[in-house]
Amino acid sequence: MHGQAVADLRDQLAARKAEAIAAFRQHLRPDALLTALRRATDQTLRDLVRIYPLPAGAALVAVGGYGRGELYPYSDVDVLILLSEQPSSESTRMIEAFVAAMWDLGVEPGHSVRTISECRQEAANDITVETSLMEARWLLGSKNLVAQLRHRMQEQLDAQTFFQAKRSEMQQRHARHQDTPYALEPNCKEAPGGLRDLQVVQWLAQAAGQGRTWREIAKSDLLTVAEFRALRRADQAFKRLRIELHLLAGRREDRVLFDLQPKLAAIYGFEASKTRRPSEILMQRYYWAARVVSQLNAMLMQSIEELLFPMPDVQIRNIDDHFCIVRNRLSLRRDDGFERNPALLFRVFLVMQERQEIVGMSAQALRAMWHARRRIDAQFRRNPVNRHQFIQILQQPRGIVHALRRMTMMNILPRYLPVFRRIVGQMQHDLFHAYTVDQHILMVVRNLRRFTMPEHAQEYPLASHLIANFDRHWLLYVAALFHDIAKGRGGDHSELGAIDVRRFCNDHGIDGEDRELVIFLVRQHLLMSTVAQKRDLSDPDVVHEFARCVRNERQLTALYLLTVADIRGTSPKVWNSWKGKLLEDLYQQTIAALGGAKPDTGTVLAQRKAAAATDIRLMGLRDESRDAFWDELDVAYFLRHEASEIAWHTRHLYYRVNSPEPVVKVRVLGQNEALQVMVYTQDRKDLFVSLCAYFDHRSLSVQDARIHTTKHGWALDSFVVLLPAHDKDYRSNATLIEHELSGQLQQPSEEGERPTRHASWRPGSRRARVFPMIPNVELQPDERSASWRLSVTAADRPGLLYNLSQVFAQHEITLKMAKILTLGDRVEDIFIIESESLAHPRVQLQFERKLLAALDASQPRSAVPALTPATEYTD
Repeated sequence: MHGQAVADLRDQLAARKAEAIAAFRQHLRPDALLTALRRATDQTLRDLVRIYPLPAGAALVAVGGYGRGELYPYSDVDVLILLSEQPSSESTRMIEAFVAAMWDLGVEPGHSVRTISECRQEAANDITVETSLMEARWLLGSKNLVAQLRHRMQEQLDAQTFFQAKRSEMQQRHARHQDTPYALEPNCKEAPGGLRDLQVVQWLAQAAGQGRTWREIAKSDLLTVAEFRALRRADQAFKRLRIELHLLAGRREDRVLFDLQPKLAAIYGFEASKTRRPSEILMQRYYWAARVVSQLNAMLMQSIEELLFPMPDVQIRNIDDHFCIVRNRLSLRRDDGFERNPALLFRVFLVMQERQEIVGMSAQALRAMWHARRRIDAQFRRNPVNRHQFIQILQQPRGIVHALRRMTMMNILPRYLPVFRRIVGQMQHDLFHAYTVDQHILMVVRNLRRFTMPEHAQEYPLASHLIANFDRHWLLYVAALFHDIAKGRGGDHSELGAIDVRRFCNDHGIDGEDRELVIFLVRQHLLMSTVAQKRDLSDPDVVHEFARCVRNERQLTALYLLTVADIRGTSPKVWNSWKGKLLEDLYQQTIAALGGAKPDTGTVLAQRKAAAATDIRLMGLRDESRDAFWDELDVAYFLRHEASEIAWHTRHLYYRVNSPEPVVKVRVLGQNEALQVMVYTQDRKDLFVSLCAYFDHRSLSVQDARIHTTKHGWALDSFVVLLPAHDKDYRSNATLIEHELSGQLQQPSEEGERPTRHASWRPGSRRARVFPMIPNVELQPDERSASWRLSVTAADRPGLLYNLSQVFAQHEITLKMAKILTLGDRVEDIFIIESESLAHPRVQLQFERKLLAALDASQPRSAVPALTPATEYTD
């Protein structure tokens, strides 16, 4: 009997869904369809409860996307069965029967069964559960119980903590999608610039008391009228796209897959042009919409952050007549600054590059830039001041990639370079490019920039080696910007790109050999990979022919660097060690064919080795003794240590390369300014936390740390530490530290032992307390996904590094390399870490939340509770 009743409900639900979809096809109103599907499901579940009743006093609650009132054709139906007390055996039986009947309806439920206290506990442990419960909507049963839940959840909600957790969650999600909305098969829900980015803003606005809907948020002054309209258009566009994907696939499908793109283009009515397929037009429209969402997401996240973290009597530091610094962010002194003086649209990026203390742009500056982007016209492009500033941006020692990405996201770069604008969102229909042309170009620039950074030397040994003394390496960035810029026009994109870059060089004052180098690189950017992968390198004629094409060592080195960056910028899966070996072999053979010297002659690396060797000889050591130690060190070590440090290490370690006992040496730096501590011992999992525990116990402030592992598995770690303010006896402390630390390291550590937190919590400086800084954590996989790059920014305080090391130990993180940078009361630390468990997104989020708790300088906190699996979703 019940079976027939459920079957009838199933048929009724299917008929209501079909009717709603037919109405959507006629009017194309996404919100109307989502609401109709939600109402049909609401009614069906209420009818089902009459057949399979829930326990007395219980409530059925819609949560997640379903709770929000949006139900896509094939989305899960997320419900919470809310109880006033723990269920009895009879109640459990009733609930199981109801859930089974939901499956019989053809509804895929995401269900949970909890009391209010259990909801509170789960929400405290898992930000996903907390977010899902924010959307709670009563369906049937006890309204009073649901009202209590809402009240208790609202009471528990900490808007500041919620903001930090959602931002970390968003950064993690973006990292899983390579931090770009421009993947060739993007996920319209989860990728940067997708639906989830819109939802994050709505959740944060709701937590901040600024409204739930876009219209309510606009009334709270977080949005201008133009921004509200742009968001509404993007919101409706992405909702329709997700609906069409579900209907086309006949299942829950949020990826804009290759095989669905032509069908989608036909549904949208796009027709082929002379140079582009309908699917390419569709995807370019998608990327434009995703860029708008990314722009507005950045602006609104910034606005909400400034609202949630107010700083009374905040100090405004004027930079010049146009810019000032507010909360370590660059701001305009006049809201209409860009409109009055469009040249500031480039100047703003230069100021950010020049001032390391600036962490970003204020919401006011972002908003003003977004509205002033149309001031970049032909007159702007001809202005010599703007041309000079653009070249200056590429020449800066820092912030180049961030500047270009911001310029692209805010539509500044595409408007300044019309040829670049043509390839924004341009698809690449091949089997190796994972990004659109514009994003691939930015990836290549990023890779070239990484060659210059010591912390990435382990990823690109020879490239880092070569670029260290490459004269005017910013020219490589120009070549990277133009190497694929003519794709999609028809014809040879290399030759067309060479014409474009010649015009750019003429306009921007790049002449002589520099201009010819850039033109050569754009025209021949595919040459080296073609020869290395498709020609026989054992044939001398092949190498000599290639050498005639590159002509000289400078062009060869530049082409090698661009080629490696280009290949590694196509897709995370394309590069491998075999390709790297082929390119390196071709480079070395061509050097010989050109009659040049060895590749390291005259480079910073060679000079550093030579200077260290000279110091070592003055100590009376033979080269053979030195080389026994140096043979265990790689390029990254020599790039990250000065010659004097290398000589100091060699002096104490040349005869103890395989020392079974730890070697600890400490020396005084400067005029009793700091101590440098060297630790050399067999590497082990708990080494870093043990060292940090010792420094914390002795109240030593770590100013710099360089963690290195030799080829044969010995840790060679170097720390710069400061004594407590009351202690100035650096020389006596040096001897004491050597004795104490070496003794501690010789004590065996038991398997599974974890150091306990230091008993006393010590706040940071007064300045950090008066002007608190919001900590930030970013975790990203490296090129080979074998390790992770962890970036930490926070206010400095005693014991901070030790607190971080404890989190590493709790998660069994292996530290491969670290760079600790202390800038006054601010720390910017970079760690290269490894852990198999970080492959799981939920573990990543838990790890990041614990790091944020460890970084909180405002008050002591206990460890963040472990995250537990949950069935709620925030669809």
